[in-house]
Amino acid sequence: MSEEYKQFKHECVAEIAAQGEDVEAMAKTRAWMDDANRLKYSYHFEWLGRPIIQYPQDMVAMQEIIWRVQPDLIIETGIAHGGSLIFMASMLELNAACGGPADARVLGIDIDIRAHNRAAIEAHPMSRRIDMIQGSSIAPEIVDQVRARAQGKQRVLVSLDSNHTHAHVLAELEAYAPLTSVGSYCVAFDTVIEDMPADMFPDRPWGPGDNPKTAVWEYLKNHPEFEIDKQMDHKLLISVAPDGYLKRVR
Repeated sequence: MSEEYKQFKHECVAEIAAQGEDVEAMAKTRAWMDDANRLKYSYHFEWLGRPIIQYPQDMVAMQEIIWRVQPDLIIETGIAHGGSLIFMASMLELNAACGGPADARVLGIDIDIRAHNRAAIEAHPMSRRIDMIQGSSIAPEIVDQVRARAQGKQRVLVSLDSNHTHAHVLAELEAYAPLTSVGSYCVAFDTVIEDMPADMFPDRPWGPGDNPKTAVWEYLKNHPEFEIDKQMDHKLLISVAPDGYLKRVR
């Protein structure tokens, strides 16, 4: 690492901290996100031809984490159209091309993998790095299957993005966060629900007070091996996962 790069990163740390302390900027970001979410902003992006239903900022953050961690297994709950699985697989492909784990894989779990989505995922060039399991991510038999797939892996990254109720996400954290390797992350997506207006979710079982962020807070009470990466929150500003980037520190 060159001295110039070290200096650049040192400056970035200070600038990111300043972003996190800028109350006005945070308030403007929060207001913009509420407006954008009413317009279904996150639904309008694709990755290599598949809808990804994520904010671009969070995908850049996941790329940074994947490059830094160099996982040989990524576990992801929630598949939907498969764009996030394709994204993860393509990052693993890039890592392999750059000397990373040659046989790294992503494992997706969903209670209902719709036939048209499964067909599109399996037909994609990145499918060679993807495995899928259909079933509830918190069902004991599914958890056992995932744990078996994780045995022997050196570096595991976890992404939780299925049912967003407090109880479901807390159960996912209890099941899968322990599989996260030290230095890697367990990322709980859509923690932003806690910060959004209650009328944003009239037809959903989650909302403020009952969502991934409240589950993260509950989980961390008894799991000091994880810490919220606040620098990630301050860097992104625009993110569906504030307080959701959980780094395993021991």
